[in-house]
Amino acid sequence: MSNPIWNKSFDEAEIVMFSAPFDSTTSFRPGTRFGGSAIRENFYGIETYSPYQEKDLLNSRISDAGDLELPFGNSIRALEIIEELTAKITKTTKKPFMLGGEHLVTLGAVRAVAKKFPDLHILHFDAHADLRDDYFGEKLSHATVMRRAWEIVGDRKIFQCGIRSGDAAEFHFAKTHTTMHKFDLKKNGEFVNLLKGKPVYFSLDLDVLDPSVFPGTGTPEPGGVSFQELHNAVLLLKDLNIVACDVVELSPNYDASGISAAAACKIVREILLIMGA
Repeated sequence: MSNPIWNKSFDEAEIVMFSAPFDSTTSFRPGTRFGGSAIRENFYGIETYSPYQEKDLLNSRISDAGDLELPFGNSIRALEIIEELTAKITKTTKKPFMLGGEHLVTLGAVRAVAKKFPDLHILHFDAHADLRDDYFGEKLSHATVMRRAWEIVGDRKIFQCGIRSGDAAEFHFAKTHTTMHKFDLKKNGEFVNLLKGKPVYFSLDLDVLDPSVFPGTGTPEPGGVSFQELHNAVLLLKDLNIVACDVVELSPNYDASGISAAAACKIVREILLIMGA
């Protein structure tokens, strides 16, 4: 059944949503390939109206391009397919909104968006630094995605919040090459002020949330933020020029209660309203 929230045609749309159901490099528990469909399904259970922003998704112009057909086990080709669709979207004035999928899928979208916006900056909420140069010899991995993104955008253009896991080399790398605030989202307001007026790609790895409130993820990391902290941090982004976004790492099968998918939906709602304002 078609959802009236995103029933606009591609030509009518201001935001084009699509899913990247890929989790071939997931190092612990796979299943993020089902994240996008879980978010779509759970949108039938939440209101389209946000009392926080006093806006309604029914007034937004959103098109859903559906799930990409990605070849499992072939990261190179999967990223090419993601880049191709993102490039098609960004050639217009439309904004891409990608549902993951593991975090590696971000790289395909960043490649396309950076070609349109050479001064692209990345705001990254996550439990993990994702700055390894390789992971078990693989350059393309959910654990290396921000390192590969750094190779595209350059020094001090990646702003990382909530990071609480990574090897020593990643944290040393961040001191020189990215702007990182560990453990929580308290510096997000400062980051927003620094990013005003710049084109921003917002990448939200949902495992920034504490697994006590968000167990449905493949690499749970205790010590995370509360839902309210994440929600408040997202609302601050209204002052930014978010030109593209992804929300990744929901693994719904690890949370039979459905709480994780519901949390993801509410965050997605607020981001869509911010981007469509």
